Amino acid sequence: MLPNLGSPPPPFRKCPSGAGRTTAVARTSAPETRRGRAPSSGDAKMAEGARAALAERLPGSRRTGGRGGERLLHSVPLQMLFYLSGTYYALYFLATLLMITYKSQVFSCPHHYLVLDLALLFLMGILEALRLYLGTRGNLTEAERPLAASLALTAGTALLSAYFLLWQTLVLWADWALSATLLALHGLEAVLQVVAIAAFTR
Repeated sequence: MLPNLGSPPPPFRKCPSGAGRTTAVARTSAPETRRGRAPSSGDAKMAEGARAALAERLPGSRRTGGRGGERLLHSVPLQMLFYLSGTYYALYFLATLLMITYKSQVFSCPHHYLVLDLALLFLMGILEALRLYLGTRGNLTEAERPLAASLALTAGTALLSAYFLLWQTLVLWADWALSATLLALHGLEAVLQVVAIAAFTR
């Protein structure tokens, strides 16, 4: 007796694990594609706009456009000279004060003349501190008015330096050397201040 050949074959079921693996691979590869893609032109423009807005919010920053980008106008040599002049004047003030005391004890000078020298020395110290403050502020913020006021005070302190160089009660060689150096610093600062003011007003 022949077997029954017309019976249908058993049903074939697909394994769901393959589709799950395919879906998982597609899902895991999508973030890697997003992370590895190059930034678009819109993202670059947004980043550049954010940098420009941050630069505009900086206080006292006047910039001039150029082919190589933006550049600051304040004078770095003038700022360094301000720091040097402030340090030197502190030493100058102490040395001149000690020499006035020395002159009053060793030499027979009229005391009212020495009192005048002492008063002019303290006046010079006040003007020097104000001059350095206005000059530093005007240079760093690139403002013409504080720097112009510092230039006027530089002329006044230069006259007082010339007084201690030539016309004080008793001029020693140390007085001459200290005052000549201070006068040279004031002259160089005045030149750089004029150049900085001309650059700010352009």
